[in-house]
Parts: sequence; C-alpha cells; structure tokens
Amino acid sequence: QVQLVESGGGLVQAGGSLRLSCGVSGSIARLNAMGWYRQAPGKQRELAAVITSGGSQNYADSVKGRFTISRDNAKNTVYLQMNSLIPEDTAVYYCNADFFLVTGVRYDYWGRGTQVTVSS
Repeated sequence: QVQLVESGGGLVQAGGSLRLSCGVSGSIARLNAMGWYRQAPGKQRELAAVITSGGSQNYADSVKGRFTISRDNAKNTVYLQMNSLIPEDTAVYYCNADFFLVTGVRYDYWGRGTQVTVSS
C-alpha cells in the first residue's frame, strides 16, 4: 500500500516563507516525476512546480523566482520552499507522484492536500 504524507502548510504573513514536504512510502520500485499543485477557492487545480527523477524543474510563471522544488531520492521525498509569499498563493497544496510499484504497475498518486494561507 502506498502513502503520500504531506506536511508544512499553515498560516503566514505576506512576505513570509513556508516549506512543504511530501514523503512517499510503500512498495515503490521507481519514483518518476513529483510535483506540487494548488487549488484556490473557486478555482481549478493548477501546477505550481514539478521535478523529474533527474532533477529537472518546471514552475508556473506565477511562482518563478519565489518557489523552489527539490527532492531527496533516498527518502522518496519532495520539498517546496516558498518564499516571498503573497495572498494569491493561498490555496490547498497537493503533492503528486508518478511511480512504478514493484509489481510493475504504474500509478499517478495524489496526497490529501495541505492548506497554505497567506494573510495581507
């Protein structure tokens, strides 16, 4: 059984920082791309940042220069360092992982989400 466990959300003032973590556990044979998506109230879920197994990164234009995604392959964990936060960053942040189980089955898996609230 696979689990994605997210942590690090919370309430912060504008200009502040938060660091999100997402650990993947279970019978993982190969962990491919991992990413963070976010969904603000009344809006569709959107990509914030994604990182491949080789470390290539891609960011939404709205977070470039402020957010940094990284991963620790030994721990099957992805991080999102969020700096210079603005109220528009307020959303539920979801971790996503693309992986192969030891059975050879491929999954695209979502975490339950963690709330990030930025006050003005």
